[in-house]
Parts: sequence; structure tokens; C-alpha cells
Amino acid sequence: MRILIACEFSGIVRDAFIREGHDAISCDLLPTERAGPHYRGDVMDIINDGFDMMIGHPPCTYLSYAGTRHWNAPGRCKNRLEALEFFRLLWESPIDKICLENPKGCASPTISKYTQEIQPYYFGDNDIKTTWLWLKNLPQLMHFETDDLFVEKTHAPKPLPEYIDSNGKPRYFTEAMKGKDRQKARAKTFPGIAAAMASQWGSA
Repeated sequence: MRILIACEFSGIVRDAFIREGHDAISCDLLPTERAGPHYRGDVMDIINDGFDMMIGHPPCTYLSYAGTRHWNAPGRCKNRLEALEFFRLLWESPIDKICLENPKGCASPTISKYTQEIQPYYFGDNDIKTTWLWLKNLPQLMHFETDDLFVEKTHAPKPLPEYIDSNGKPRYFTEAMKGKDRQKARAKTFPGIAAAMASQWGSA
């Protein structure tokens, strides 16, 4: 299949699909962090180029509920509406199979209700980051908490929090995700999730 990985600079999802034998290309305003097929620019420039599937990672800065303390800051409403419009354009693009991923936020149900909620540790990565998937013509990702006669366990142990903040809230991100590149680090798809997408949807 021809697969577009929209709004990805890391190349993690793109390379997972390439390893499964697909013609995958990533697209972002930033250059790719690893060598591979990548269009640097606006995804709308290439979205009509006949892709069979799109995995999209629309920017979540103005959509995520993590930023609700800034909800009414000057300019925030305009930015949020623009982010929702971009999400809509991806969701309604002329591509048969679509997955959009984002943290919990106002795109559900404003654009469409999310389809599935996943965690990195469901797919073997030792981390917690609640992620919503919006799926069109794709099945939900399968993951298994335990082994049985038919399936092999995919879950890693649920991680313990890295620390508890001053408000008593558990925090799960590592020190590497708290520096100046924290936003970029948190935007990357976890390898286990990328591998599950490629192996399960690569034959969908």
C-alpha cells in the first residue's frame, strides 16, 4: 500500500510500515530525524496523491485537555479553532483508511468521537501516555494483557510514576521529556505502537 504518515518528523511510524514492505512516506514542516522518504512541507500539498492509508498526528497543543489552564488565554480560541479545522481536513481527506492519534482533547466529539484509547505499555513500551485513536475503515489495535492458548501477551508491566508533583498528581514522563525538547519528545510515537500499527493494519 501507499501510506502517508502525516505530521511525523521522527520517521518511527513510516519506517515500521516500510519494514512491512509498504511504500510509506512521512510529511512534516520539520525535516525527518532519520533517513527515509519524507516530504518537508504542508501535508495538504500531497494529501490528494492517491494514498491508500494515512496515519496522522495532528498537532495537539491547542486541542489537548492538558492545556485547559490556558483555555481562555488571549488568542487561544482562534488557535483552537484552527487546530480543529486542520484535524477535520485530515479526517475528511480522500483516503480510504485513516487513523488520527491525539491525547485526550476537544477533537472528540467536536470532529468525531474517538474510536479507541491505548497506552504505550499495552504494546511493550515501558511508559504511560493516554492516547486516543480515531479510526476510519481500520480495526481497533489488538493488545493482550496475558498469554493464553491463542495469543501472546503484548503488555509490559504498568509503569510506576517517575515522581509525584506538588499537587499529588503522578507524573510518568522521564527526565529526558522535561527539558527544552520536551514537546518534540512527547510528540513521537512509541515504537511498540508503531510496530502494532504496521503489522496489524499493513494487511488490513
